[in-house]
Amino acid sequence: MDTARQAGFDVRHIDVEKLGWHAGLGMFVDEDDKPIHTLFKLYPWEWMMREEFGPLTVGCRTRFIEPVWKSVLSCKAILPILWELYPGHPNLLPAFFEPGRLASYARKPFFSREGANIVLVEEGKIIAEDDGPYGRERCIYQQLHRLPDFDGCYPVIGSWVVGDQPAGICLREDALLVTTNMSHFVPHYFD
Repeated sequence: MDTARQAGFDVRHIDVEKLGWHAGLGMFVDEDDKPIHTLFKLYPWEWMMREEFGPLTVGCRTRFIEPVWKSVLSCKAILPILWELYPGHPNLLPAFFEPGRLASYARKPFFSREGANIVLVEEGKIIAEDDGPYGRERCIYQQLHRLPDFDGCYPVIGSWVVGDQPAGICLREDALLVTTNMSHFVPHYFD
């Protein structure tokens, strides 16, 4: 919110439970029944689709900063599909829906975020794991690729692309092998 305000936007925080619907406008509204033209949400799409109002998000006039198609890319189930389509691609690690195909792997729930419910297994032995709210859905098994160790810290780089242009990058690192939402986070900016 602070970043949006600094950029000149008028923003408000609204709990998801307080969102309303205006059928005549085909838009979500705030608790004062004001139309919400643009909405940035931290509530995951797969959770939204399970809510009573979930189907209203499709075709509504409220613009979502994180569009619904992003749920396809954030779902780990895409990884075995990509591996099947492009086996051996240098930007992919082998990934499968079924266990037992890899001796060393990362087990990831389909909708896990920020390291939650990740289990790292090396030669059949668990070397790291993190708990969390995910895992009711199925998991994928991706070849283990250890992060580099820089003085006891393990970094992960995140990047954003808008259209076909780089738009931002961040560095998240931790002393643990699984980076989480509690890991150190440093955003960067591309001009």
